[in-house]
Amino acid sequence: MPNESGSLVLGVLCGAAAGALWGLVFLAPELARAFGPLELTIGRYLAYGLISAVLIAPRWRGLAATLGAGEWRALAWLALSGNTLYYILLASSVQLGGAAITALVIGFLPVVVTIVGSRAKDAVPLARLAPSLLLCAAGAVCIGWQALFLPSTRPVSAQLAGLLCAIGALASWGAYAVYNNHMLARVKTVSSHDWSLLIGIATGVQSLALIPLALLLGVRGHGAGDWALFVAVSAGVAVFASIVGNALWNRMSRLLPLTLSGQMITFETLFALLYAFAWEHRGPTALEAAAFVLVVASVVSCIAAHRRKEPFVGPIPQPSS
Repeated sequence: MPNESGSLVLGVLCGAAAGALWGLVFLAPELARAFGPLELTIGRYLAYGLISAVLIAPRWRGLAATLGAGEWRALAWLALSGNTLYYILLASSVQLGGAAITALVIGFLPVVVTIVGSRAKDAVPLARLAPSLLLCAAGAVCIGWQALFLPSTRPVSAQLAGLLCAIGALASWGAYAVYNNHMLARVKTVSSHDWSLLIGIATGVQSLALIPLALLLGVRGHGAGDWALFVAVSAGVAVFASIVGNALWNRMSRLLPLTLSGQMITFETLFALLYAFAWEHRGPTALEAAAFVLVVASVVSCIAAHRRKEPFVGPIPQPSS
């Protein structure tokens, strides 16, 4: 078991790596724009479910014996709030309002999760986290100003719909982050990696249930090239964002308290913007650069607040993943 300082550093590194991989999901709806949010969700999570089933198969019988009805209900809820519903809303927001406005709203996740986490027993007081939250909010305002006041070819109605979808995604993933943290502390016989794979299987089952709805709504005709890109994007996002990214996030959740793990979501926003700049072949504007500085300062400030707290609210003893 790492010491307190080692747990903090390792947890932050896992959170940053998870954010780097999760940022890829903001590009997927643009890469496969010929397909709608429902189709993108089904493709991504069918791949996630299949890969998860293959990876967990050697340990399936032993794991299934340790899980009761309550754990399976929790897995279904986490799959819905953190994956299925969240990605439908996020993909809709990207395609309607653009990646920038989506990243703006998702950028408020650290504030939401940290405020909720501050109510836990022995958590760092909210007053001590205030500088970090203010820096995070200031960074989000910079990104929002950039997104909302630049000329856009998108209709106002589409931008508004995209904003509402992004707010829905924010609420959905915020609920997931808090409840997943609770379940990881409760289910001590399952490693963080296997818990992620179990969520993947539950999400795959939900994506199967969405296929009749997609057929009912009608699937647009696509060429062979479109389908090849769709399969590549779905598999790539499933492996890197869902399998590896979620495993890193769950590992981080067992090393850091919720007030600090909430701040790690900031890395998803940062990397999403970096990928957007690369996709658009441009560098950040002055406002975007200021946002980078502010959100990074927010994370550093939050880490400092936890270092000053004695005793450290560190990892709950868990089996290693």
